[in-house]
Amino acid sequence: MAINADVEDWGGVGSNDSGERARLLQSPSVDSVRHLESERKSSGGVSSIGAVFIVVNAALGAGLLNFPAAFYMAGGITAGVMLQLFMLIFIISGLVILGYCSQVSNESTYQEVVRASCGKVTGVLCEIAIAVYTFGTCIAFFIVIGDQLDHLITAVDHTEGVVTQHWYTDRRFTIVVTAVLVILPLSIPKEIGFQKYASALSVMGTWYVTIVVIVRYIWPDKNMTPGYIPTSAPSWTAVFNAMPTICFGFQCHVSSVPVFNSMRRSELKPWGLVVTLSMIICLFVYTGTGVCGFLSFGSKVNQDVLISYPSDDIAVAIARAFIVICVVTSYPILHFCGRAVIEGLWLRFRGEQVEVCVRREQRRRVLQTLVWFSLTLILALFIPDIGRVISLIGGLAACFIFVFPGLCLIQAKLSETERRSASWHGLVVYGVVMVTTGAFIFGLTTTNSIYRDVVS
Repeated sequence: MAINADVEDWGGVGSNDSGERARLLQSPSVDSVRHLESERKSSGGVSSIGAVFIVVNAALGAGLLNFPAAFYMAGGITAGVMLQLFMLIFIISGLVILGYCSQVSNESTYQEVVRASCGKVTGVLCEIAIAVYTFGTCIAFFIVIGDQLDHLITAVDHTEGVVTQHWYTDRRFTIVVTAVLVILPLSIPKEIGFQKYASALSVMGTWYVTIVVIVRYIWPDKNMTPGYIPTSAPSWTAVFNAMPTICFGFQCHVSSVPVFNSMRRSELKPWGLVVTLSMIICLFVYTGTGVCGFLSFGSKVNQDVLISYPSDDIAVAIARAFIVICVVTSYPILHFCGRAVIEGLWLRFRGEQVEVCVRREQRRRVLQTLVWFSLTLILALFIPDIGRVISLIGGLAACFIFVFPGLCLIQAKLSETERRSASWHGLVVYGVVMVTTGAFIFGLTTTNSIYRDVVS
């Protein structure tokens, strides 16, 4: 959350009204952090339980649908679960590091912490990464909409089990109609006032999907037969195929900094407990969905697990409807975040201050929205499944989890003038390990994704 929190840092982007500034999550899920400041003023800050809910909500999102396929690509349950547990160590430590660096730098958003700790160049790279990440997530949202609407329409538009194909049931047509009639009007306004409703829908939707996948594994459809279920990875490199999905699913680091600063006790010990409990909850949700979805379909599992179920399954149809509503309300917020970052980079590059002319600002905002909307829509129409997108932007998620927190930790420790103890050297080494690991994951997953796309 809080993509832009300081107007002066952005050259005055936005107004003094916090509702007109990009204080929003970049994650596929939407949370209620927008009201954290007012809550802190009235009640002394957000409680630890409230912070747990916010962090969980920031992490859970559309990536949930891809976890069963990720378990299959990793080589089975053992490899998938062990990889999650291994990654969880770095994910939790990265969140704690961001809280520590936020205290040291006295900044309240992710990109501001990176900018203050690592310098302007790294700060700009971080902002560009956020823009690209939100752009890719918006593409994934359109693909999810097409996948779910395709099966919902199929469930409705049939007679006695015979499915009839019409032009209005075409997947690309339904994506375009939904995008133009619903998403585009929601994306143009300067303010996004419905995020609190999207937050509740996101939580309900993700938990409901998990419950449905688990229940359908325990009581499967008689007509469903799972494919081949591997028990081990064909090679050690196959395990890395699941990394983009895991990084994409657990990435809540960009929104974690403002959550930390909005807590009643902005201290590392309670924050460590908050992020540990939050990630354990996410681990159970993702593992439950991944394991049960993988065992239900095996090698037949789709990149979007809900597509693997019959179209006439009522419980699954409700899950699809939940996901569509969540994505439709989440796209404008992700676009809003990306637009705010691009606007800030543009004004900073031009050396301009806050836009005084309202009409000029409106024209630029509408143009930015139309270009962003059109590009994400066109790309979504020609990308076959959500897995292709996640495999690319999952590498960027690794940068948010590993690279930037590691760089911040290194710079924070190097700036200390006190005597350098063994713990100091240990933390610097750990920061180097995080940066190296993140760069490796980013390079490997991105290269592998591009290679697979070229080969296929």
